[in-house]
Amino acid sequence: MNKGHTPFGYRIQNGIAVVCDDEARRLKQIYRGYLSGLGYIDAAEQVGLHLSHGSVKRLLQNRHYIGDEFYPAIIDRKMFDAAERERRRRSTRLGRDNLKKTFSDKIMIPKEFTMGKAKSRIAEPFAQAEYLYSLIEVREV
Repeated sequence: MNKGHTPFGYRIQNGIAVVCDDEARRLKQIYRGYLSGLGYIDAAEQVGLHLSHGSVKRLLQNRHYIGDEFYPAIIDRKMFDAAERERRRRSTRLGRDNLKKTFSDKIMIPKEFTMGKAKSRIAEPFAQAEYLYSLIEVREV
């Protein structure tokens, strides 16, 4: 069952997702434009859509477009995968994927932690928070 808003390219008719031909055509053109070298915004504007960078990125990453139990396919898997590879290639070239790798390599996600009982109250909020955080004990499980 559909949860949330209906993605661009579809409409709900009698409880069933159906493809909107004009929107589907524009969506395919966005994919083609992006794969031909256009940026997110330029690919959307080429088909008359004025969307933000993030909105176009979400369109290109929306897995509903390759079809699922509720939505019929608009984009074939080959084009969808090509767009994702291109997005990753551009991201790597621009150095935007290094932050996530570096950050995730350095963080430790504990399996279990406990917090000792607070024995005092400090009036200054930041000092109180620092004191409470000092009571956290991390245990690797």
